[in-house]
Amino acid sequence: MIDVQAKMLLKAEASRFSLGYLWWLIEPMLWVAVFYLVFNVILESPRSGTEFLVFLSTGKLAFIWFSKAVSQASNSIVNSQGLVARINLPKSLFPMAVVQESLYRQAAVYSLLVAVLLIFDYPPAVGWLWMLPLIAVFYLMIVACALIGAYLVCMARDFSNLIPLGMTFLLFTSGVFWDVREIEDPEKLSMVLNINPIAFVLDAHRQILMYGQAPDLDHLSYIAIVSIAAIVAMLALMRRHSQLLALKVLT
Repeated sequence: MIDVQAKMLLKAEASRFSLGYLWWLIEPMLWVAVFYLVFNVILESPRSGTEFLVFLSTGKLAFIWFSKAVSQASNSIVNSQGLVARINLPKSLFPMAVVQESLYRQAAVYSLLVAVLLIFDYPPAVGWLWMLPLIAVFYLMIVACALIGAYLVCMARDFSNLIPLGMTFLLFTSGVFWDVREIEDPEKLSMVLNINPIAFVLDAHRQILMYGQAPDLDHLSYIAIVSIAAIVAMLALMRRHSQLLALKVLT
């Protein structure tokens, strides 16, 4: 049901625009272009133009997946008010369908990222296989955050305004357009990566794709375990409070 609904969401969104599915690639490209113009052309980043473009693309294209999927999934139950009123479906179906939709979209975005890497002379290597466990853990983290966000928005609509602010905060603190490894104090760097898992995931993308280094597997495993625990807890909570969530959505 999640996969079917995800594919229906994809077709519905594509049908609303003249360029259809091309927006999957156009939108992230425009975001990268805007950030490149601001931080490399106007503010003159110390990195060279080509290196900064690859650095920025690697971070921004991954961050877009998290921010867009969690933001849209957080409002998915509320936006499906009519369906919630007619059918007693598991409320977790709605945010998880949005996340599944984002997974299909991100597959195209990662293809774009690979093209950028190849164009600017970052050839594929065996180390790129580390992207498979990294993407799997990233997906689990997105699912966990989406379920938490959807539950909170149902309980209090105020969270629909707070979540975008949180995404803006993460945009500036997760190393999307600056390198977390430029933090010279090892303790402070460790604190940033431990407190902010998005910063760790974005840095891991760059370490694998740009520098051919494996991510910190202990840290990656920790994020996976916490994400799985959060998913299990939220599924149980949403199942237990299914009628309450429906009542909150409809009133």
